Amino acid sequence: MATTFKTLNAKDVISTRNLLHEAIPITGQIVSGTYADGNIKNFSHGIFQSVYDYPYLSSSANHIFDLTAGYSNVSNLSGATHSQNAKKINIYNQMAQVLVGFDENNDVRRFDEDGNLTGGTKIDEAYFINLTRLLTKDEIKKGSFTLELGVDQPHQSASGSAAFGKRITLKDTGAINSYKVNSPAGEYGILYAANSAGVPLDGVSGSTQQPAGLVYYQAGVAVVTGSVFGTLLSQSVNFNSKSEIVEAVLSGSTIQANCDEFRHRIYNLSFNNSVELNSTVYFCRANHNEFNYSANPTYLSASKLVVKNDSADIPVSYATTVGLYSPDNELLAVAKLSEPLKKDPTTEFTVRVRLDY
Repeated sequence: MATTFKTLNAKDVISTRNLLHEAIPITGQIVSGTYADGNIKNFSHGIFQSVYDYPYLSSSANHIFDLTAGYSNVSNLSGATHSQNAKKINIYNQMAQVLVGFDENNDVRRFDEDGNLTGGTKIDEAYFINLTRLLTKDEIKKGSFTLELGVDQPHQSASGSAAFGKRITLKDTGAINSYKVNSPAGEYGILYAANSAGVPLDGVSGSTQQPAGLVYYQAGVAVVTGSVFGTLLSQSVNFNSKSEIVEAVLSGSTIQANCDEFRHRIYNLSFNNSVELNSTVYFCRANHNEFNYSANPTYLSASKLVVKNDSADIPVSYATTVGLYSPDNELLAVAKLSEPLKKDPTTEFTVRVRLDY
């Protein structure tokens, strides 16, 4: 009986890398309308709220993202008497130290509007969307992130329908070829604000695009500047039902209240996720003089080949399984063929085994 083992050489093994993408649409109805906020979970600590795709008490619910808000300690909104002032500063600093890092003086860097950390306009007041790994997988695909927000006067219903009379779109335009790499959390792109189709918007007209936030692809976090509802436009939006502008809400209302107001203005959020699929392909070659005998004990009977009708017949075997072994013959992986392959001295074949990880 011939050996059932064969050593693979370097030419028999190759490695490949592929990116798989999945489209993720999150409509405003899911975020703030369909379930009358039954899919929104608030916590006693009051520093963020969680959004589910179904009422969160249901076993069918999936956690899709967290919302929170904060500002820098150098922001004009920072004040000891302001609502949850310390928590808002801590939220900002926590997100900044993870996503932006520290400077040469070991101080937490502030979010930068254009990604130039040494200068430029800073984002000192922000809303944070922390997407779950369930949605982002390995990372958000560059150039695919779109967030559409209602920037009309305050919403008059739980669904925020009145806020969507005017909308603004935030998108990481051009990020496929132009993204930033100076973050400890990986790559990120700039979110630019532009008009929604057919809706002229004061301050954002024509093809003009203005920086309005950042999206961190591997971390799955979007940072939206508070000025998207204020100074980014030519006039501030009445952000809540009390006709307060966004600065007043950020400083005078709780984080939960800010999340509610922001969430009720999400018209649509969509992106493509990415899954990195690494594969090693093994080309298992059976030459004409190899693997013509089976290692199965039933192949022989009384020292005779069961598959032979005459002693002059050529040997025949049927390959059903390919095993990958370590150098010391420890079985590491098994590949099953969809159907047995007939092998005899007149045939050769190559079985391509792919190991994904």
